[in-house]
Amino acid sequence: MLRPVAALLVAAAALCAQPPLDGFQPAPWFGEHVREIRPADAMRAVINAPARLDSKRPTRIVVFATPNGNTADWTLGARKAPGLDWHYDIQHVGAQVRRLREVDPGVNRVLAVVEPTPLSWPAWRRARGGGGAGIRAIVDAIVRTVGIDGARITLAAHSGGGSFLHGFIEDGDAIPPAVDRIVFLDANYGFRDALHGAKLRDWLQAPPNRLVVIAYDDREIELKGRRVVGPTGGTWRATDRLFASLDRPLERDTVGPFERTLGFDDRFVAYRHPNPKNAILHTRLVGEMNGLLEGLAFGLRPRPDWGTFGGPRAYTAWIQPTPGSGWIATIPPRAADAPSGRAVLESVARATLAEREWRVVEAVARGNVPRFLREPATIRFTARDAEGKMRRVVLRVAADYFAVGGDRDFVRVPITPMTAQRLADRYGWSLPTRCIVDRCYEHAAIRIAPKPMTKEREAVATFLRHDARVRKQRGRRKPDALVVGAKKDVVVTPRARAGRVSIYGWHRKNGKPIQPLYTKHAKRYVDYSHGVRFVWRTLDVDGEATTVAAVLADPVLHPLLSDEGAIPIDAQRIPR
Repeated sequence: MLRPVAALLVAAAALCAQPPLDGFQPAPWFGEHVREIRPADAMRAVINAPARLDSKRPTRIVVFATPNGNTADWTLGARKAPGLDWHYDIQHVGAQVRRLREVDPGVNRVLAVVEPTPLSWPAWRRARGGGGAGIRAIVDAIVRTVGIDGARITLAAHSGGGSFLHGFIEDGDAIPPAVDRIVFLDANYGFRDALHGAKLRDWLQAPPNRLVVIAYDDREIELKGRRVVGPTGGTWRATDRLFASLDRPLERDTVGPFERTLGFDDRFVAYRHPNPKNAILHTRLVGEMNGLLEGLAFGLRPRPDWGTFGGPRAYTAWIQPTPGSGWIATIPPRAADAPSGRAVLESVARATLAEREWRVVEAVARGNVPRFLREPATIRFTARDAEGKMRRVVLRVAADYFAVGGDRDFVRVPITPMTAQRLADRYGWSLPTRCIVDRCYEHAAIRIAPKPMTKEREAVATFLRHDARVRKQRGRRKPDALVVGAKKDVVVTPRARAGRVSIYGWHRKNGKPIQPLYTKHAKRYVDYSHGVRFVWRTLDVDGEATTVAAVLADPVLHPLLSDEGAIPIDAQRIPR
């Protein structure tokens, strides 16, 4: 439950909530508004705005770069729950910013979390020749999207996200004046005096610019009996390099468990935990110890009373109850009086294709979908990568094809690839490849024999007749079991043709598909045999979290999910 103050603020925000910024959508929590943009190749930015923006108050945009191996959704955080991925309970960037909005209401704070593909800013930069890699253009695009003149900018990052901050510093002759706070949360591994020192020194000489560094003594830490950082690595040593680079008198004291170093009239601060127990504090510094809150609030006058740096968590009332971020929304619960899938389709039997698909999207937004679109089936398999190494893969897919209605009265609905992509973007899914379709067949618990129909293939009445036929074949077997044989799949492929839909599959019981990969139908062609099986965008490879998009684009890992070679990020998306 929310604490009393938080509950009152949320209620007040809801009363005056309105879409504050162009293109933003209401979020299902705290009266906020959200938007997702793709300001550069192979990256996304999820922007979270408060329930209400006061034009009389200053606006601050906090750009937070995700750590390696983490999505924007995990970085924003969600309330811990059975079965929920543990990554959601590490950083809680969204909740920490909400807490600061609560205790320092005189500023409009907009949060933008930037996520690269693959899930590594160092790898993203290397793929683009290193250097600044156009990172300033990403920040500029976020500022334009928010669209508020005179907004001040905070850049913050955890872990490998520090590469984003270093790239920003490298991407220009000087740090631009709109940026007046930079926060490294155990993220300054890559600091180099030759690349970053002079620019930071010059920038720090101009009030009110502030640099905050939070680190710990990682020189001797071990994981599974092996040293984690090398003889010159880690953030403790990187911070020593920064001290030397600043070339200014520095003052030292202690704050709680931290050694604190101050300079530039207290506009530079470094907190370093001496780590006497030689523990791994890498993520604890951010979430459990309120590291982001301290980084954002340090030096504010008067200092907002948000809690204690070092812990306990000061933001628990502001953790969103369910996963979801930005345009990746959470499907709401199904209403008790929601119409059946048949009723939804019968209501649009005479509608245009555009009207029909709008009603389908609306049904999802209202929660009128079965459980298999909320809770995926899990496929576990091993496969060799492009270098011959055997990999362990855990992939999550919808147990059946896209449908509307409840668990007992749903109807599978053929949709255009454009609508499929729209839903995938909104709810955190991907579309399958031919290889993924084959994986589903191999691991299916239920294999239905395809029974094609030949008349009025594009009619809603045929959709309903075919679904009734499949339902009878499927019988009363476990509703969340992975089922194949009901439809051909809409797929992504490097052989896709502009203005066309790509379909594949509808496997017979002998394992051979009725439909080889086919790319000649117009993109607005939809018949009863087309189906969309959504794939969850995150998966595990050898126990490490990554995304479907990252694996498909990877020159080594792509054979795990593609038998057509690596698929560039842009080729994985169906143009709307």
